[in-house]
Amino acid sequence: MPGLSPVAADRFRRFVLPGLAFKAVVIGGGYATGREIAEFFLPAGPWGGLAAMLLATAIWAVVAAATFHLAHRIGARDYRSFFQALLGRGWIAFEAAYAVFLVLILAVFGAAAGAIAAATLGAPPFVGTLALMAGIVACVARGNAGVERMFVWVSVLLYATYAAFLLLALTGVGDRIAGAFASAAPPAASGAWVLGGITYAGYNIVGAVIVLPVTRHFRSGRDAVVAGLVAAPLAMLPALLFFVSMTAFLPDIAGAVLPSDYILVRLGHPAFHLLFQAMILAALLESGSGAVHAINERIAHASGGRIVLRPATRAWIAVALLVPCMLIAERIGLVTLIASGYRALAWLLILLYVLPLLLTVAFRAVRPAALPETPR
Repeated sequence: MPGLSPVAADRFRRFVLPGLAFKAVVIGGGYATGREIAEFFLPAGPWGGLAAMLLATAIWAVVAAATFHLAHRIGARDYRSFFQALLGRGWIAFEAAYAVFLVLILAVFGAAAGAIAAATLGAPPFVGTLALMAGIVACVARGNAGVERMFVWVSVLLYATYAAFLLLALTGVGDRIAGAFASAAPPAASGAWVLGGITYAGYNIVGAVIVLPVTRHFRSGRDAVVAGLVAAPLAMLPALLFFVSMTAFLPDIAGAVLPSDYILVRLGHPAFHLLFQAMILAALLESGSGAVHAINERIAHASGGRIVLRPATRAWIAVALLVPCMLIAERIGLVTLIASGYRALAWLLILLYVLPLLLTVAFRAVRPAALPETPR
């Protein structure tokens, strides 16, 4: 890592880089624009939304730590190898679910990029979609090293921009934020916030297996567990800052297609408005690159070395994935994609991934010698 000593750079790659990669996968599309936050957290109110976020963070931490640790023990560096060990012949079920997930999130990314281009530049939506596709292709063509560098630099931009966003919100509408929390009831006893937190965590936690290529720097199981526990708050922190700002504009903001744009227009800082929209595009770029890179690594490992993924090959695979997936974005709106697709997918991924993983961890706690093996 530029500017770090060799020891610090090594620790960064082992403990922080996996978390930045995990954040990169979960932040794209609706999270970056605020649409996912409006869908899953705002209905529970200010305090209920915060409770749901903390619950989702706890779920991410446990599952990411378990995933990284198991993957390190069995030497899995791509999702196919991991699920062959975890599910045996049932790994194909996850492959099918992941295909649905990939189509959905890439469509959401394309829709978000198109909406931003239209809202910010007045350009046709397909301009933003094509620009995002070109950026993803350029990033993934460089392989692991290029994708990892992109995770780091986009993260610097992202955390700084969200911090500035919260500062502007506090100085501009801080009294409304305080009023929203002061007048809000505590989390409902009905547990609606629990469902929101579990659902949101359920489909996003698949990011822990998508980013397995960057866990190649682990030296021990301890590294894997620490990285997993760190990944959860790194991924949720920007959403938390965003959510606090959004409470000032309840209830109208709940129906906004681009909640970020809704807030920025009312805060009245045109220059920062453009910077924030550029940051969202960068977040979409790292999210899309992470998802497509996982497919490249899956192909490379499954081929047993027979297929050499040179930059041109990686680029063409990316194009083949992005063109059909992102064309869906022109036919279905962003709100519809998130509301109708993510909830069903969340429970499917919990069934195929989270429950088998936690059962495997519990079984190993009772019988330490029992450990799935990665198929040769």
